[in-house]
Parts: sequence; structure tokens; C-alpha cells
Amino acid sequence: MKGSSTSYRAVLAVYLRPLWPAVTGLLVLLLLGTGLKLLNPQILALFIDGVVGGHSPAALTRLALLFLGVAVLTQILSVVETYLATHIGLAATNQLRADLALHCLQLDMGFHNSRTPGELIERVDGDVGELSNFFARFAVDLLGNGLLLVGAFAALFRVDWRVGLALSLFALVTLLLITRLRSVAVSRFREARQAGAALFGFLEERLLGTEDVRSSGATAYVMGRFYEHTRLLFRKDLSAQMVATTAFGISNVMLMLGSVLALGLGAYFFLSGLITIGAVYLIYRYMELLTEPIERINRQIQDLQRAGAAIIRIQDLLNTHSQIRDEGQQTLPDGPLAINFEGINFAYAGQPQNGSDLRLVLRDIVLSLSPGTTLGLLGRTGSGKTTLTRLLFRFYEPSQGTIRLGGVALPQVRLDSLRRRVGLVTQEIQLFHATVRENLTLFDPAISDERILAVIEQLGLWGWFQSLPDGLETTLAPGGGLSAGEGQLLAFVRVFLKDPGLIILDEASSRLDPATEQHLETAIGQLLAGRTAIIIAHRLATVQRVDQIMILENGRCLEYGPRAQLAANLDSRFAQLLKTGLEDTLL
Repeated sequence: MKGSSTSYRAVLAVYLRPLWPAVTGLLVLLLLGTGLKLLNPQILALFIDGVVGGHSPAALTRLALLFLGVAVLTQILSVVETYLATHIGLAATNQLRADLALHCLQLDMGFHNSRTPGELIERVDGDVGELSNFFARFAVDLLGNGLLLVGAFAALFRVDWRVGLALSLFALVTLLLITRLRSVAVSRFREARQAGAALFGFLEERLLGTEDVRSSGATAYVMGRFYEHTRLLFRKDLSAQMVATTAFGISNVMLMLGSVLALGLGAYFFLSGLITIGAVYLIYRYMELLTEPIERINRQIQDLQRAGAAIIRIQDLLNTHSQIRDEGQQTLPDGPLAINFEGINFAYAGQPQNGSDLRLVLRDIVLSLSPGTTLGLLGRTGSGKTTLTRLLFRFYEPSQGTIRLGGVALPQVRLDSLRRRVGLVTQEIQLFHATVRENLTLFDPAISDERILAVIEQLGLWGWFQSLPDGLETTLAPGGGLSAGEGQLLAFVRVFLKDPGLIILDEASSRLDPATEQHLETAIGQLLAGRTAIIIAHRLATVQRVDQIMILENGRCLEYGPRAQLAANLDSRFAQLLKTGLEDTLL
């Protein structure tokens, strides 16, 4: 994608249209300010000629007061204009951040697995931050500076058509040169932004794993990689800045030549007796007015170059579409949900999709669970257990086959309905730097406090809850600040409040001590009652509550059937696991 004027116009149209009252007010202020800038040199020229011509002190005083009044009014308008421009820039960029954040949240897991959170933060915040001045000033300044150029041209032609023609041609050549330099550094700034995103991603990942890095003695290695990233960013940013600075220097040289040309023309025509000394001032001042918008454009070259690179990266992100299409129209029925896997094969993106290839994560999975049935899913690490359950959320699409919930094929179900009716508890619990209430309800204000408190008491968390200084309004520390066991207990509260028709427990009690796990047995029984469930477990106690057993090995179903029947069959794999111990065999 190339950074073109079409891209700029498209972004401006989308995010400035809702702000049209503020943009209109800014344009009005800009028109008034432009008129005053053109008027003041005329007043001062009259004052100069009046002094030379011997006008009365009263007339000169009136001109001086008028000059001061116009100057003060110009400054007042400038302050209000700056306020409006800042408001527009912040409002537009905040909306763009919100759109990018929502877009990222809607992209599939394949996208997120290939990028670090730090890189996405840099895209959503860093790239958008580069556009603040672009939204606030660029379009308005373009119009205002254009009007100022036209007004200055007209005033110079009024002084003398030859002066007007010479300086207008020079200003247009200078403006054309600056415009041509506008896109020179876009590609370099884009590379610098990408290098910055890579650095942020690296830092986020390593800081998150600080404990492992330090305990394994990998600090020196991490710092070595850090220096590699910073050196790359240094080179890319230096290259972009050098190109931009070169363009800036060329523009400044042209502006100085313009001032020399104006003074030379003024001196020539004055000495020839064709113009007054006041007109000489007008020539010089209007040349300054011609250079003022050119200087502004010159200063904005770097901002525009950064904006161009940021727009390209932002549009690349917005043009990235999820592989999971939310095109379904049906909703899932109430109550427990039936599950059907019909010949499911699955390989992650970039891996071969051939059913016979050993790189398939799941192969020929056939499964049928009636509503209210609990399935125990067993297998060694890497056998495909977690992947199978994630397909039920449509985090990924099967390579082959059909999955049905409640008799409805998943692509026909609206994603909001699907993820509302399926609950998940894993061994890794994400807690937010937010209130206890927000963590338990996942920011859903419709859930009443009474219901939350009832579930907390039901799960035996009342003692913990009473220790909180502000109850449900207590803000958890970053990362939650809770033990692993407490975090998983809160995750169970989340699922209770969600009240889904299908529950997936992915080794949810693996990080609980036996006493805490026993404490949850009654609550888990209540949670599973009247619901379909899939339990991934390594402990015998957890498996005792399931109705069906499926054992996976290398992505294939090694064994599947009723738990009691498999346990009674001494030749079954499940019976052997029970005999040797699940914990010892499956880990």
C-alpha cells in the first residue's frame, strides 16, 4: 500500500466528519486570522508613509492604535484556534485508537499468535499518536495557508505587477519543491516505526518473563538482544531524520533567497521612484507572509512524513481481516448443549492441511455428546486436548469436518451467542488491574451485586471477600495480586455468573492444593449440574465425575466411550491409566 493523498483524505473524512462543528469553528477563526494578517501590514505601511509625508500626530495615533488592536485580536484568535485544534486532534485520535483496539480484539487467534502484545500496543497507541497534529492542523492549515498565499499575491500585484509576478513565481517554485519533498522519507519513517514496534514487543515479552529470565541466568542474553533492537531502531530513525533534515535545509535556503529577492526588488523600485518607502515595507512584509505558510508546510513535512508512515501501518492493520467470519444468523438454544465433531482435522496456519500429514494437530476426530453429558478429555501434553476445546469457541476453524453445538453448525451461529453460551476455566487466569466486581463480571454492569455475593458465598470465598477493604469496589493490583489458587477460584465465579450451556475446564484445578480442590468439589458439582461439560484433567478425583472418556494421542482419538464401561474393561487404555495413576502417566 502506498502512502497517497487518497489515504490521507480517507482518514480525514472518517474521523473529522463527526467533529464538523469544531472543524467549522476552526475554519471561521482561520479565515478571520488570515484577514487580520493581511490587514496589519497595510496599516503599518500607511503609518510609515504618513510619517514621511508629515501627517498629523492624531492621524498617526489612530493608525497606531488600530495596528495594536488588530495585533491583540489576532493573538486572541490564535489562542482559541489552538484550543479547538487540540480538541479536534485528541478527539479524532482517541476514536481511531478505539477502532483499532476493537479491530484487534475481533481478529482471530492466528493473528495474535504471530504478534506480540507490545507490537500491537505500539500500533494502537504509538502510530495513532503520530497523527494527532495531522488531524488537528494539517487540513485546516492547508486551506488557511492557501488563502494567505492568495491574499499576499493579490497585495503584491497591487504594489506593482512586476513585483507581484516575480515573487509569486518564486513562491510557487518553492512550494512545489517542498511538496515534492513531502514523500521522500515516508518509507524510512515506516521502517523506523516497525523497528520501534519490534523493540516494544521484545521488551513486553521479556519483562513479563522477568522471573524466568533472572532465575535461568539469561539476563546477559536478553540485554544482548535488547541492544540489537535498539541499534536497528537507531539506524532506521537516523536515516529517516537525515532525509527529513535535508529537505528542511533545502527549504530554508529557498526561503532566505526569497527574502533577498524581495529586498532587492524593493530597493530597485524605490530608487527608481516608482514606489514609496511604505510600499518597500509592504513588499518585504508580504514576502514574509508568503514564506510563513511555506515555513509551516516545511515544519509539517516531518509530521506529515511520520503521519504517512503511521497511516500506512494503521491501514495495513485495518485491512487485516479475521479468518473467522461472523456471518452466522442463529443463536444457541437455552439449557445444556449437545456436541458433535464430524470428521475434524486441524492444522495451525502455515502448516500442511493434508489429512495424512503428521503435522496435523487433530486427525479424524468424531465425537458425540448428548446434552448434560460430561466428557473427560485425557492425553499427554501436546496431544491436542486444548486445541480441540478451542475449536468450540471458533478461535480457529477446522481444516476439515463440521462441529455442531445444540445441533447447529458453528459457522451458522453468531459469535456473540456462541461465546456467551460456552464457559472456560483454564490453569492460566487473566486478572485485570480493575475492581473485584469488574474482574468477576468481566466489566458487565448488568450483573447485580446480590448475585455476585451469592456466588462468592456459594464457592466458599466469603472469608476472602470480607478481608477486602472496599468489598467489590476493591481494586486489584496489576496482575491481580492474588495467589494462583485464589485466581482460579475467581475464575470459577466468572463461569457461575455467565451461566453457560457448555463448560470447559482445562486443567482448571491443576494449580490448587488438595484442600482447596476438595473445597471446590461441591461447587463444581453444582456448576456442572444440568450442563454439558468437557474436563481436561490429570487427577483421578476429577475424572470420577465424568460420563464419557476420550483419550487423545498425537491428535488422534485413541479411545472413546462411557467411563464406567472403559474402567471395567481391563484391556482398555483408560483402565491402565487408572491402574498406574493418571498423574504419573499423562504428565
